[in-house]
Amino acid sequence: MRRAAVVGTGAIAAAHAEALRAAGERVELVAVVDVDADRAAAFAEEWNVPRVHPTSAALLEAEDLDFVHVCTPPRHHVPVALDCLAANVNVLVEKPPALSLSGIDALIAAERRSTGRVATVFQHRFGPAAIRLRRLAAEGVFGRSLVAKCDTLWYRGDAYFDVPWRGTWDSEGGGPTMGHGIHQFDLLLSVLGPWQEIRAVAVRQARDVQTEDVSMALVTFADGTVASVVNSLLSPRETSQLRFDFERATVEVEHLYGYTDADWTVTPAPGHDEVVTHWHGEPSGIVSGHRCQLTAFLDALDSGEAPPVTLADTRNTMEFIAALYASAFTGTVVKAGQIGPDSPFHATMEGIGAPWANAR
Repeated sequence: MRRAAVVGTGAIAAAHAEALRAAGERVELVAVVDVDADRAAAFAEEWNVPRVHPTSAALLEAEDLDFVHVCTPPRHHVPVALDCLAANVNVLVEKPPALSLSGIDALIAAERRSTGRVATVFQHRFGPAAIRLRRLAAEGVFGRSLVAKCDTLWYRGDAYFDVPWRGTWDSEGGGPTMGHGIHQFDLLLSVLGPWQEIRAVAVRQARDVQTEDVSMALVTFADGTVASVVNSLLSPRETSQLRFDFERATVEVEHLYGYTDADWTVTPAPGHDEVVTHWHGEPSGIVSGHRCQLTAFLDALDSGEAPPVTLADTRNTMEFIAALYASAFTGTVVKAGQIGPDSPFHATMEGIGAPWANAR
């Protein structure tokens, strides 16, 4: 049985605790950490966790752990993960795993010195339908990829940003591009592979925040696919949509925070009805989410492999975000690999600064 701990007992921690409980005898949640002692105690009581520690340092000193779930506000993700790696403990870190490319690069360097490994929570990669889509696409069942779109159209009112760490570059690293749409376009990237260049806009339309509340991007992929990506927190009819137009079929999903097979549709091109047969050959009612990724994480630990999603995978998604902001704020096309350590967008997603007044 693996031994796990949770650092940060805010809202998302419940999804992690539920996934750990669903894993049964494969793992035991032995301890939790939170700066708010009362909240930590309440969480420990609710999820039957035997011990509470005041800091991640105290946790790592006192406990013999296989891995730690990092569920703190985003600005603390890298410091906690670095502490875990220094103690040779594996890490499963919530999105965004870092506030910048430089933060990701610091984790990559620390991981090289550690026997621990870092995996990022991008749970929508692990739903059965997404796994099937990647496999069938790789096998050539759908033919060449041509066009795609990725929309995260959510709604967060003014009250949502009353939490002090929300809506700031220093605490969240960005707006809906960084903290909300990241799940959908990470899934897009996992299907379409390397991206080549981005043309983007980011604006602050309605919310009293430092960051954007809407961003849009046109993306060209290495295989020639062209895609649009929209991230919004101003959309009253909330939805998460992905569409892939291949030579032989259109594959679509519409959901909000998690999908099953019922949320996906496959429309064959004329003369290619066999594509639908391939798709429906492996039906599943499983909901994409933390349970699916935790299962894959535990399977990797058991087999001695690097747990998914690796830091190399994560860096590709984070570079995409940095390039989107760089394109939006400079008004230029940004290519993959262009944002190096000498770029202002390497150290912070804000880069040269947003074009609007940068104050709440």
